[in-house]
Amino acid sequence: MTLSRSVAEILRDHVTLEVEGIDRMYLNAVIPILQTEGGIAWFFRECRGHAFASSALMAPITRAFVEALEHFARSESLDVVAFEKKQRKDDVAAEYRARFRGEEGLLFVGKAQEKASVFRTQRRRNPNTGASYAWLYRSTAMVNQYYFYALDRDFGPFFLKFCSYFPLQREALHQRPRVRQASARTPGDTLPGTRQRGFVLRGSSYTPEHLRLPLGGED
Repeated sequence: MTLSRSVAEILRDHVTLEVEGIDRMYLNAVIPILQTEGGIAWFFRECRGHAFASSALMAPITRAFVEALEHFARSESLDVVAFEKKQRKDDVAAEYRARFRGEEGLLFVGKAQEKASVFRTQRRRNPNTGASYAWLYRSTAMVNQYYFYALDRDFGPFFLKFCSYFPLQREALHQRPRVRQASARTPGDTLPGTRQRGFVLRGSSYTPEHLRLPLGGED
């Protein structure tokens, strides 16, 4: 008498599913002191030498950064793709990867408007003297985000994301295929290309004095 076997039993005996590493990894690079109103006030007054801090002082930094990004894209003959609302960025990146013939390199630059944390200025008055002064406060706004999609021969596809508003923070994503599958094999065998190398982003121990040189102030 022969008993029928279920699909699950057949797969269990003949197919091994192995997932090694991670699907995707986000890295955020920020300057902690510039994520607060007080830190930004310190930066503009102490590093840049302004008499007072205002969000208007961020505009020249933003413009210069955007001009540098777009100049780089033109000089490298990279397409600048304006993502449409609700368009899947991964689908656009997959199309560029399919057409790419090199082992690694930049694919294209994507641009999308997304909500971001920003700082605005409001005018307040000293209750004792009546003198007015500028006051920074945190808010949100729709700003342009730039995505640099690339391919690395070791790490695979990834992108670097830059917020164009007062651009002092970065985000990177390293992505791998979600599932790898192979036929049954002896223990200890591995699938080619599944091993991952990752980055560890440690907490910053920088103090305000460390920021003078990289942010344009005097040493």
